Amino acid sequence: MRIRIIMLAGALIAAAPAAFASPPIFQPGAPGQPSRTITAEESVEMSRSRFTEGDVRFMQHMIVHHAQAVDMVDLMDGRGEDASVRRLGERISRSQAAEMDLMRAWLVQRGQAVEDEHLHHGHHGHGGHGHHGHHGHGSSHNADPGDVAVMPGMLTPNQMAALEAASGGEFDRLFLEGMIHHHEGALDMVEELLAEPDAAEDPILSDFLSSVVVDQTSEILRMQSLLSEL
Repeated sequence: MRIRIIMLAGALIAAAPAAFASPPIFQPGAPGQPSRTITAEESVEMSRSRFTEGDVRFMQHMIVHHAQAVDMVDLMDGRGEDASVRRLGERISRSQAAEMDLMRAWLVQRGQAVEDEHLHHGHHGHGGHGHHGHHGHGSSHNADPGDVAVMPGMLTPNQMAALEAASGGEFDRLFLEGMIHHHEGALDMVEELLAEPDAAEDPILSDFLSSVVVDQTSEILRMQSLLSEL
């Protein structure tokens, strides 16, 4: 009887191998990109991929950078008048919100803090260089705090206030000018990270950087075209 049970079990296993196969492993793509199937060996290797302090700082700071872009788009309600500018802004908001989720997940999965505590203690800058300012502002030692951006490429508090106070065509113009500068700041952040030794070797981070460069370069060109038509 036992032999018959063993033989029956063996036949069932042979007839249904898929039930005992390992499930596929999917690697999420960058925002707007499809996922791909990877092997168990690739999954283990990716989990062990190296990342640097600069990688972590970049992700923490880019979350803050993206958050202001979303805030800028939120100001469109009741202020802007150009439909094309609004559509572009809404697309930027959606893509950057998705990228913020990706960056938070990347940090959490690697046991890193989502926020850089230095940004909340007045030590601005990224890439370890300590730069700050916006539209030509230099050192902030004697500057009005309202004229000092948290990091390069972001609007200063005074510029955000001016955008909030504007309406109609003036709002659209300030929005496009500010977002172009904002995107250029993000590209500068990518360039600074890539200049650091051993940075951006993590596959997900590397794919994300490529996505940022392609998407934001394209959006800069589109915004420059819209700006010329106002």
